[in-house]
Amino acid sequence: MERISETLFGLIMALTFICSLGVATGTNINVQTMLIGALGCNLAWGIVDGGLYLLARINDRGDKVLTLRAIRKAPDPEAARRVIADALPPELSAMLPEEQLESMRKRLQQLPEPAPGPGLMKRDWIGALGLCLLSFLSTFPVVIPFLFLSDARLALRVSYAVAIVMLFCCGYVFGIRSGLRPSVAGLAMVAVGSTLVGIAVALGG
Repeated sequence: MERISETLFGLIMALTFICSLGVATGTNINVQTMLIGALGCNLAWGIVDGGLYLLARINDRGDKVLTLRAIRKAPDPEAARRVIADALPPELSAMLPEEQLESMRKRLQQLPEPAPGPGLMKRDWIGALGLCLLSFLSTFPVVIPFLFLSDARLALRVSYAVAIVMLFCCGYVFGIRSGLRPSVAGLAMVAVGSTLVGIAVALGG
């Protein structure tokens, strides 16, 4: 789902830029400006998104450390079990008997003391780089027509068609992952993505 979302973000960003530039320049579309702008826009977004991913990882790891410390500092076992139950999804915590919560509490008490700060690991940096590249690479199918077609207006129309196909594919995969009808989800994604791009263009890109 994260990959689908990132592809959608990158695609919508690129579409917004291309549509805005197409509206602003009319028939005088500069292909080089279109390419540099679309690629640069998504590269910048990828870097920002990678940074936000690292912040989310720090927050997630820090939250787990705080939960572990709250369990250890609980005044009694019952209070510690409540902290564990609150940290679990409500559906799961409602099904777990008290004996299993107590077993989890004892195992958590035996864990070594966590590090002073929620530092970043190698896989976090790799994940951030992956998100940045995914956002950047999702731009290429949309800008490829500008590389091979000399007619900028025709390239713009082909770019729109490619974007619609990509939106449908993202929606189709989303439908599979979400238990929805894939074809309906694909068409809905095309409608939602086109609406978002239209709103962005109408508000100045």
